[in-house]
Amino acid sequence: MASALTRKGFKQGEVLAIMCPNIPEFAIAYFAAILIGGIVTSMNPLYTGREVAHQLVHSQASWLLTVPPCIPRAMEGAKEAGVANVYVVGEAEGCASLSELLEDDGTCLPTDLSIKPREDIAALPYSSGTTGLPKGVQLTHYNLIADSCIVMGESFTHYSRDSHVLALLPFYHSYGLMVNLANVLLVGGRVVCIQRFDQEAFLKTIQNEKITHAALVPPIMIFLAKHEMVDQYDLSSLIDITVGAAGMGEELMQSVKDRLSNLKYLRQGYGMTELSPVSHVVPLDTYNPKSVGVLLPNLECKIIDLSSGEEVEQGKEGEICIRGPTVMKGYLKNPEATARTLDSEGWLHTGDIGHCDQGDFFYITDRLKELIKYKGFQVPPAELEALLLSHPDVEDVAVIGVPDVEAGELPKAFVVRKKESLTVEDVTGFVNSRVAPYKRLRGGVEFTDEIPKSTSGKILR
Repeated sequence: MASALTRKGFKQGEVLAIMCPNIPEFAIAYFAAILIGGIVTSMNPLYTGREVAHQLVHSQASWLLTVPPCIPRAMEGAKEAGVANVYVVGEAEGCASLSELLEDDGTCLPTDLSIKPREDIAALPYSSGTTGLPKGVQLTHYNLIADSCIVMGESFTHYSRDSHVLALLPFYHSYGLMVNLANVLLVGGRVVCIQRFDQEAFLKTIQNEKITHAALVPPIMIFLAKHEMVDQYDLSSLIDITVGAAGMGEELMQSVKDRLSNLKYLRQGYGMTELSPVSHVVPLDTYNPKSVGVLLPNLECKIIDLSSGEEVEQGKEGEICIRGPTVMKGYLKNPEATARTLDSEGWLHTGDIGHCDQGDFFYITDRLKELIKYKGFQVPPAELEALLLSHPDVEDVAVIGVPDVEAGELPKAFVVRKKESLTVEDVTGFVNSRVAPYKRLRGGVEFTDEIPKSTSGKILR
């Protein structure tokens, strides 16, 4: 495929957008583009045409790969963004088939390729933020290689050629891309793809494919801990579960451990897209269900006071900051956001609050940032607020996350109406038709007379 892309005119530095679920073709396209110096920007296959167009335009993508179910939304976004090179896995009217690229003889690789690993971007995932639309996170070749080398240390990961790894977390997210795909292929392991979480399919896959490793998120851990269906399947092959994307309580971890008696390793990890993505994980020889782990090798971490910015004593809470080879290059076309996140000394300010105990284990206790986390998905309140403010009958709005046992948080909107005739159904319908399903206002809509704000205009959530 790398040869075919070159033959079709794909050049070093060009951007290929991939709008696909977890399928083998995702991996083929991803590695082919990077091999010839391209940049891959991955997007959620649930995106609306509006969201597709935004990412295509912002990333300056010139190629798009998708699947038949996404074609109407993908083509809408591609048309608006002016992207003409649209390929589909399989067949779809008006699109070229990926099979054309897979039939190439492989003889047309670039001869003048010159990649600067520390400077050149390989992956451009988009990370939701609290100050607007998702931001393009520039990850270099060096960032990604460093993450794999660090994470794959024998104290933290034991993937091998005999590993059968469940790829449930989406490849369009850096967690799924690196932990479930790149790092497994690096050692010759087997990746078993699931395109979405379905309770029965999830359990059947573990049983029938003899899954040994799974990276999961808290909502799925709740299912494993509590649902009676789990006892109907043989999950004895599963020896390692790593949990990330959101914090999880000790009781839930212990419930899963007690239920899945063959588990050898059950631990949490921590990271973010801007860290390529992992910075902490509990070592294989330790069971510490409260902690997100220890700092990985070759990284530095400090915890700073929220007011003074000075480093605090061990055991004291503050904002977690990280420095090292996995830290992103910056946000694409957003120097202001980059400056807020990366300081002049190279420290990445995570926006998460935590502490480190005397054994060097880290604990996340709160979130400085205001992202709503719905079933592992990040929902930026500012994006929904900006959308709602575009409604002619909305005067003002604030969106918050309300606690939910299964989902973690649900987006809820507090709306100041311009017209009393505006209904809850009007508001939810307006939002739900314009955003991906995980961003919908499942927490409800409440009308209010005023949105409380600080003197500087910041919403007091």
